[in-house]
Amino acid sequence: MNYVDYLQLKNLLSCQQMESERLAKPAHDEMLFIIVHQVYELWFKQILFEVDSVMEIFEKERVNEESLGLVAHRLQRVVTIQKHIVDQIAVLETMTPLDFLEFRDLLVPASGFQSFQFRLLETKLGLRSRDRVSFAGKTLEKAPPPEEESKSLFVLIDRWLSRTPFLKMRDFDFLINYKVCVDKMLLRDKGLIEGNPSLSEDGKQRQLAALEVTRHNFEALFDRNIYDELLKSGERRMSYDAALASLLIFLYRDRPIFQQPFHVLTALVDMDEWFTTWRYRHSLMVHRMIGTKIGTGGSSGHDYLKRSADQHKVFTDLFDLSTFLIPRSQLPSLPKELQRKMDFIYSSEEERAS
Repeated sequence: MNYVDYLQLKNLLSCQQMESERLAKPAHDEMLFIIVHQVYELWFKQILFEVDSVMEIFEKERVNEESLGLVAHRLQRVVTIQKHIVDQIAVLETMTPLDFLEFRDLLVPASGFQSFQFRLLETKLGLRSRDRVSFAGKTLEKAPPPEEESKSLFVLIDRWLSRTPFLKMRDFDFLINYKVCVDKMLLRDKGLIEGNPSLSEDGKQRQLAALEVTRHNFEALFDRNIYDELLKSGERRMSYDAALASLLIFLYRDRPIFQQPFHVLTALVDMDEWFTTWRYRHSLMVHRMIGTKIGTGGSSGHDYLKRSADQHKVFTDLFDLSTFLIPRSQLPSLPKELQRKMDFIYSSEEERAS
């Protein structure tokens, strides 16, 4: 085995066929355009490889705690790749709009929208067909199969979270204790607003109205029926049990048993954020290159990309969790026996008993 054969460089380096050159009107920057997009497809392949391995772990009825470190590590690898592909846009932007015009018309009707790998990746993460921004009234020529949506990473994570213990133990009910702390916090906030001498009466009323909206948001956590209505309306997507489990993990992330789950959930938020960043940077680059022209694939160009950046997030419920966090100092105290179970305490007596 040698370097050239192992990497199949003969095949790899022969894949850059310039249309402008074929038509005897070579445009120098077309080579850059091809290579950058081919590299994107290679990174998409690697991300799919990592995501598939993570999904395989979560497809099991029981997810071993020791697997979560591996999951967090692979998801963070995806995040690192995402940072790289965002930076890669700067390489493409060394091509000026006039350079692009030299070969742009030769690409019609080709478009990044036709990247099957990226659409498959979005579907595997959990983006549903009904949530996609309409692309010039078109559907995917090679759409991921519908069944992919029913076994997405989002769905698997939701099922895993729904099995989380500790929400309701014999001597501790998380939701009841958490509600007491939230009521105290909101009452304290109300007092601070009413007693603030720097606020006018109108200012106080505006802040009290905003506080009432906050109270209303919390009510959905304390009443499953209200939460179910939000699910039906599309304002929430994560199941009620999974949402409570996520909140428990975020609030008590310092407990050893929740540290790895917290890293996994954080990595999912990071992934969503970096894909959003990539879409937005892509939209800015397209705007810079073609202005308000129609894209080569027939879309509205940067406008479509900008809208997809706003609407194609998958783990929005995890982003929204910050709404329901309260200071560590105000968290419900955990019974000692429950703390012991969360802390992986191991004693010599247990060793002898085993």
